[in-house]
Amino acid sequence: MVVFHLVKRFVGSLSAAAPPVHDEVWAESFLLDGELVLWCRLGNVDRRHAIQVARRLEVLGSWTRDEMAAALLHDIGKTVSQLSTLERVAATILGSRTTRWREYRDHERIGLELCREAGSTAVTLAMLGNEPSNAVTALRRADRI
Repeated sequence: MVVFHLVKRFVGSLSAAAPPVHDEVWAESFLLDGELVLWCRLGNVDRRHAIQVARRLEVLGSWTRDEMAAALLHDIGKTVSQLSTLERVAATILGSRTTRWREYRDHERIGLELCREAGSTAVTLAMLGNEPSNAVTALRRADRI
């Protein structure tokens, strides 16, 4: 299942197309001002993925703005490493061999700190910090589909 998910993500990352405008507007409606600044740091591939994950999460239940923001920003820490798609594949397969690969693999902790600095709420931060909850379980599921 994990391999299928990774292959699916890789194939989806081959297109540099921006998400549809209506999806961008929908996503931005869940973000606080500081979170929106972070959102704008994501490339098209990562924004499309984040929107897909948030849309899947939405189907799995009724979630607050804070929880939806966490879904949209769950991979924001990946921006720090500035890796290309192929470099991300290498870092995923080969591990933490360089500083940038270590940053990529530590994206959850880095993303949590970025969101803290951006003024995300306690609920968003708890979800990004993987504090056990139904929302975190649902987010993990939405990210793996």
